[in-house]
Amino acid sequence: MLKGPAMMSETEIKQPAVISAKRQLEEMIKRPAIMSGKQALAVPSGQQSGHRNRPPPDAASVRQDYTGYRFCIRERIRYLSFYIFLDGCVSFLFFNSWIAFFLLLPGAAAFLAERRSVLQKRREKVIRQQFLDGIQMMSASLQAGYSPENALSETLPELRKVYEPDAVVIREFTFMEAQISVGRNLEELFMDFGRRCAAEDIQSFAEVFLSAKRSGGDLLAIVRNTVSCIRQKQETMQEIETCLAGKLMEQKIMSMVPILILAYIRLSSPEFMSLMYGNAAGTAIMTLCFLIYALAYFWGRKIVQIEV
Repeated sequence: MLKGPAMMSETEIKQPAVISAKRQLEEMIKRPAIMSGKQALAVPSGQQSGHRNRPPPDAASVRQDYTGYRFCIRERIRYLSFYIFLDGCVSFLFFNSWIAFFLLLPGAAAFLAERRSVLQKRREKVIRQQFLDGIQMMSASLQAGYSPENALSETLPELRKVYEPDAVVIREFTFMEAQISVGRNLEELFMDFGRRCAAEDIQSFAEVFLSAKRSGGDLLAIVRNTVSCIRQKQETMQEIETCLAGKLMEQKIMSMVPILILAYIRLSSPEFMSLMYGNAAGTAIMTLCFLIYALAYFWGRKIVQIEV
């Protein structure tokens, strides 16, 4: 009589355990199907078709347009903050007015456009240098007897020793290698890269490489001569930049001298500048001085900019 309640309690305890075990078994049966569907979506198309040695999509499918520079959020905040600081300095030194501060705020668009142009030229310079290093390594592989497509593949490991993984030449050569594996022509990929960079040196090399590859000429000699011409041009540009480095520094210092003098007088002896603020004649004179200063600054920058 004492065993009945104990046995009933054991069955009551076992029934939920059996039900939970059945539910776990059903979930385990359904889970592989769900996971297989997710894995099928996550597997790159190259791996599904059997190309398991192809680079991952995030490295091989990048096709960026380098003709226009886009600010990141941090750069935009930094340059806008810097312009607001400059606006405050100009408004305080030349006009001593909040009205001038707000009237000069729309100039932020022109300031950002000028910064964008400077950063775009700087990026083009980096791309040209990286591309020159890449085709020099590729020329060495061609001289060793590799075909152009295999020479590109042999160049990538050497470039990874020199540049960071996110460098433009690493991304683009990885993209070219992946496109060659699906049947695209190397000369067309160079032409596409030249169009997206809008760099004269890269476009010239792409056109020469296309003509040499299609005409069946001495590809190695043509590539080496083209590389030599591009290298001489870049060396000439570097020599000019080296010669102008001192003049650029002088131009920057001379551009700061009027502002520093005006700030010194404004802070040390404000009574000397009081006549220039709060009246039409003083405002007109200070406006004319500001325009002359801005014109001289941009004219000086234009003089020291020499392109080859």
